[in-house]
Formats: sequence, structure tokens, C-alpha cells
Amino acid sequence: MNVPAKNNEKLSNVLDAVNANEELQTLWEAINVNAVTRMGMTDHGPVHFQIVANIALRIMRILHAEGIEMSAERDHEGFTYEDSEVIVFLASITHDLGMSIQRKGHEEMSLFLANRLLHELLADVYATKERTIIISETLHAIISHRSDGKPLTLEAGIVRVADALDMTEGRSRISFDAGLVDIHLVSHNAIKEIRIEQGETKPIHIVVEMNNSAGIFQIDGLFNEKIKGSGLEKYLSLSATNLGETEKKIIQDYEIE
Repeated sequence: MNVPAKNNEKLSNVLDAVNANEELQTLWEAINVNAVTRMGMTDHGPVHFQIVANIALRIMRILHAEGIEMSAERDHEGFTYEDSEVIVFLASITHDLGMSIQRKGHEEMSLFLANRLLHELLADVYATKERTIIISETLHAIISHRSDGKPLTLEAGIVRVADALDMTEGRSRISFDAGLVDIHLVSHNAIKEIRIEQGETKPIHIVVEMNNSAGIFQIDGLFNEKIKGSGLEKYLSLSATNLGETEKKIIQDYEIE
């Protein structure tokens, strides 16, 4: 797991614990067996978790630079922005652990799988009280990433949006190359690049570059299902561009028998 801890010593220590935890890394592999191999879904393995973590921290750090306070540092005495980074990082890499069991209800299943692992990962970083708060906030972010989730913290909203922003063509490559086709895979394949930039009218501007109009399906889902209700609406704007004069041909033929 490669994530820039920068000057956050707590995050650096947690990252070391994550990279040394064989059980967590094995769960990531098991998730992709269910998601990609058995169900033909987009990637839900270690690459996905790393991308989500990096996107989430990028969003956080832009907001922090703009002077926007995170929920944990506001609501819990003695907590700092650095602790909020730990919460967001941990939720980013554990939010789909329940996929190792099954897709339906995986958010709830992620809670009990993550709970014990979080105690292990944080044992040498936080004392009992602080560790308990970090875990509670992380579990809230995990459950809030589902489609009907209701984030109560900025940290949870960031994870929810970051998860949705992992929607470029590379995420669908394995299933798509295997000949599996549905609107989710096709629309993922239509997204060329996503950039998270400092905005002009709002702190964050998300730029989506498409090579096919099918990408609109992903963008519509991102806005209507993930950004709305995340708590981030007032902090970000989004623009989408269809690259080139001709559209990329994503599928040759499609038949239903």
C-alpha cells in the first residue's frame, strides 16, 4: 500500500502496520476473487483500495489547506487533523472487506471484519480511548459508503465520494477483457481520466475526461448517488469533457439470446 503520509507520524505508523498485516492483504485478494473472477464486476482489490485512499487524502488535504475543519477534530477533545487522516485512510482500505463474503449487504459485513483488524492496526499507535474513537469514526465511514448511506461526518463523506471517483477505464479492464459486458463495465471503460484540482469558486474541482458518452452513466451516478448527501456538495464542483472528435469504440457487438 503506497500512500503519502507526508508529515503525519500517526498515519505513517498505521501505514506500516497495514503493510505488515497478512490477514488484511489476503482479504483484499479474496475480495477480487468474488468481485472480478466470480461476478465479473470492476476491481475491488488492493489497487482499488490504494486509489480510494489516495483520492480521499487528496480531497482532505485541499480542504485542510482551505481552513476547513474535519468532524473528528471538531467533535472530539484532543483530536487533530492528523487523526482525521487516519480515519479516512483506514475507512478507504476497509470499506469493502465484506465483499470477501458476498456482494449483498457487504457494507454491514465489512463492519465486523474491520472492527477486529482495526484494533490490531491501531494497538501500538493509540491509547484505548483514542483508539476506540478512531475505530467508531472509521466504522461510521464504512457503513456510510453504501448507496443509501447518510454520512454524519466530513470524513465519511470524503470516503464515500473517493470510492465513487475510482471509475476510470483501468478498473473494468480485467472483466471487460474477459468478454463480460454490462452498462457498469462499459461506462467505466468510457472514463479516460479523473483529476482532483483546487477549484476557483469552490475548494475542489473534479475534472472527468471521457472517450465515449457512455461515461455519463458513471457521472450521473456519482452526482446523484454519492456526492448528494455526502456533506461535500458545498465544497466541490465537477466538469466532464468528451475527448476527441470521434468516440472510442468500446464494444463491437452485443447480443441477447
